[in-house]
Amino acid sequence: MDFAFSEEQEMLRRSAREFLAKECPPSVVRRLMDTPDAYDEALWKKIAGLGWTALGIPEEYGGVGTFLDLVVVLEEAGRALLPGPFFSTMGLAVPAIIEAGTEAQKKKVLNAIAEGSARSTLALTEPAGRWDAHAIGLGAHQRSGGWQLDGVKTFVPDAGVADHIVVAARTRGEGEDGITLFLVDHDMKRLEVKPLETLDQTRRWYEIRFDGAQVGADAVMGSADKAWPHLKRALEWATAALCAEMVGGVQKVLETSTEYAKTRHQFGKPIGIYQAVSHKLADMLVLSESGRSATYYAAWTVDADAPDRSLASSMAKAYVSDAYRKVAGDGIQVHGGIGFTWEHDMHLYFKRAKSSEVTLGDATYHRELVAEALDL
Repeated sequence: MDFAFSEEQEMLRRSAREFLAKECPPSVVRRLMDTPDAYDEALWKKIAGLGWTALGIPEEYGGVGTFLDLVVVLEEAGRALLPGPFFSTMGLAVPAIIEAGTEAQKKKVLNAIAEGSARSTLALTEPAGRWDAHAIGLGAHQRSGGWQLDGVKTFVPDAGVADHIVVAARTRGEGEDGITLFLVDHDMKRLEVKPLETLDQTRRWYEIRFDGAQVGADAVMGSADKAWPHLKRALEWATAALCAEMVGGVQKVLETSTEYAKTRHQFGKPIGIYQAVSHKLADMLVLSESGRSATYYAAWTVDADAPDRSLASSMAKAYVSDAYRKVAGDGIQVHGGIGFTWEHDMHLYFKRAKSSEVTLGDATYHRELVAEALDL
């Protein structure tokens, strides 16, 4: 079986890299880091103009291409540390809407996302910071023909610029039973969005408080109380997508470190000839290539809806979470003193690595899922 990307996908990769090198260089990333929401509307419009916001969305809702096409772009976005709501929209909200949304919700929101006029995100985690069904405690109760939401969601990416938010709430019971998804508007009453101070300044995270927020019955995504199987599938999409973004960051750190080892001289020789450096770079290469292989397979299983998609996604996330953190840390070591300075970009990749490591569950969490899947 051929797992290689097609010629068209490789062309997409090259064009994405060229675009991001021009429109999102480190100077732009740092400029957006200093803004309240790390969002540039002009850049978003250019991204939408390229068709990136339509990738992976079914054609009947204005989409083009496949999930694998989106993976290609996400890898390049991770390489460039693209700020803004691209991952939260395309990697989190879109899969949830595709898997759980009603026909009316898909037509309304997916079409708007595809044309670039809307941004979305997923509100799942709560103060416990867990990504499983047992951690969902935000309450939703039926009121006057609709629903009332009460509770707190934390670490919601890009909620400050999202037009629509997919909210996971508990409508009864505990565990996987009684989970309901709601599609709510950002400007609804009794909803408070508060920015959080986090390590990674290239991606904004928020706390959302629902204090008796009222939504209509049409806000329910699919059937009430039965959303977890759909959300679980959406999280498999999201996990593979995040791994692709992380792999792009790993590759950029490796290339930057390798180039520095060739050009930085010590005692009249490039530092790359010394084993302490060359062996570290070799280890970084192994982690990069292994993580890429695991990620590409996970992406293929999701795109093909293969039986082992859940297992493959967790295996990829478990490996890439550790790999990105290790490679980014070693990249700083290879650069020596300059790698620790604010002026150098290496610390930005390390911070993104730490942020992505725990997003959608860390390596320990996913190793547990792998063990459960294999009955270990």
